[in-house]
Amino acid sequence: MADYTAYAHPNVLVDAAWVEQHLQDPKVRLIEVDVNTRSYDEGHIVGAVGFNWQKDLQEQVVRAPLSKDQLETLLSNAGVSNDTTIILYGDNNNWFAAWALWAFKYYGHEDVRLLDGGRVKWLADKREITTVVPSYPHTQYVAKEPNNDIRAFRDYVMTSLNKSDLALVDVRSPGEYSGELLAPANLPQEGAQRGGHIPGAANIPWASAVHEDGTFKSAEELSQLYASKGVVPDKEVVAYCRIGERSAHTWFVLTQLLGYQNVRNYDGSWTEWGSLIGAPIEK
Repeated sequence: MADYTAYAHPNVLVDAAWVEQHLQDPKVRLIEVDVNTRSYDEGHIVGAVGFNWQKDLQEQVVRAPLSKDQLETLLSNAGVSNDTTIILYGDNNNWFAAWALWAFKYYGHEDVRLLDGGRVKWLADKREITTVVPSYPHTQYVAKEPNNDIRAFRDYVMTSLNKSDLALVDVRSPGEYSGELLAPANLPQEGAQRGGHIPGAANIPWASAVHEDGTFKSAEELSQLYASKGVVPDKEVVAYCRIGERSAHTWFVLTQLLGYQNVRNYDGSWTEWGSLIGAPIEK
């Protein structure tokens, strides 16, 4: 099994061996969240339920994470109780699995973890998958009120731009940060009117936190990576990307692996900021 003991919260990551040992554990629920919403149907880890990030994890009219009531219904239908250990994983290096983890923490779920390396590594290691969709006894999940200490809204960012004790982190690719691209190269170039970045933001792409196989780098490597760009534990940190999913991945690294105490995910991210009238932009 992988050694995660150097991380601030060693239990927030599990490896494939741990998952295989807990496939029959009624206190553990595996949940797959993918960018490609067909992936789950093509094959998933035995016993895993699939959440569609577009339909299940967002409001459908207002742009926002799913509501407290929606989360309670979603997790109750998946047979999740308040004391269930949730293991999240997905494709694209766990982007949307990390978004789901951030959303579950936003509503106060205590024990939620990521499968290190996600779906891609599981498949690369030729571990067992199935197309059988499981069903579990319905529960009565009760979420807490939203914890806005881990979320940044645009007005909060706007009024914080010149604060010396705030570190803004743009986790997008260098091409997006410079304004050359409006979206990742493999996704549609849409969603914002202008290219560039929020003034003062450091560019630390989410991918610099992981190895080629998608597993997370060591605590020492991660500490050096962020500190080298002025993102240190005694500062407040606001992370953003294009729609908030890659920055949720960085939020996970900073809070769960490195133990930073004051980190917010700006989930409006560039699709909001890059379209705001009067919002300052740097290229």
